[in-house]
Parts: sequence; structure tokens; C-alpha cells
Amino acid sequence: QVQLVESGGGSVQSGGTLLLSCAASGFTSKNKCVSWFRQAPGKEREGVAVIAGAHTLYADNVKSRFTISKGSVENTIQLRMADLEPEDTAMYYCAARTPCGYLGLRVEDFAYWGQGTQVNVSS
Repeated sequence: QVQLVESGGGSVQSGGTLLLSCAASGFTSKNKCVSWFRQAPGKEREGVAVIAGAHTLYADNVKSRFTISKGSVENTIQLRMADLEPEDTAMYYCAARTPCGYLGLRVEDFAYWGQGTQVNVSS
């Protein structure tokens, strides 16, 4: 059974840094994309970043501030978020699909989702 578990959310002031982690289990194939999405109250869920092997893709509004990478613990994906802004406040979700196919951030393309971790950025 595939499971994605997020951790690392919290509250920070504007300009601060947070590190989110996604622990993935139950996948039988290494051919997969793992991504981070976020959803703020009253807004649609939007893609933040995705990783497949050595390839990454970022949303334009986080490209210079966020970094997605494999974690030091096997089967974890991290999202380092620097220079956070109040506009980054949202529930952050880890999502995955297998096989990967293409590197993209469309919500409808991801079959597996975690429960989310809340990030709050105050000004």
C-alpha cells in the first residue's frame, strides 16, 4: 500500500526557512515522480516542485527560493523553503505518480497524496 507522510511544517516569520520532508513507502517501482503542492484557503491547489531522478521542475513563483531534493534518509523527498513570504502560507502536500512519464505539476496527474503539513508565514 502506497503511503506518503509529510513532516516539517510550522510557523516562521517572513524571510525565514523551513524544511519539509515526505516519507514515501509501498512503491514497487523506482520510476516515479514525487512532488510538492500547496493549497491556501480559498485557492486552488497549485504545484510547487517535482523531482524524478536527477531532474527537477519548479513553479515560477518559488524557483529561486525553494529546493526539492532526495533526503538523506532513503525514500524521502525534501523541500527546502528559503526567504519565505506570507504568500507562501498554505497546506503543503506531497504527491507521487508511477511511472513518471513526464515532469509536470498538474494536480490531476498525481494518484497518490499525503495528508499535508501546514506552513504559516507571518509578516
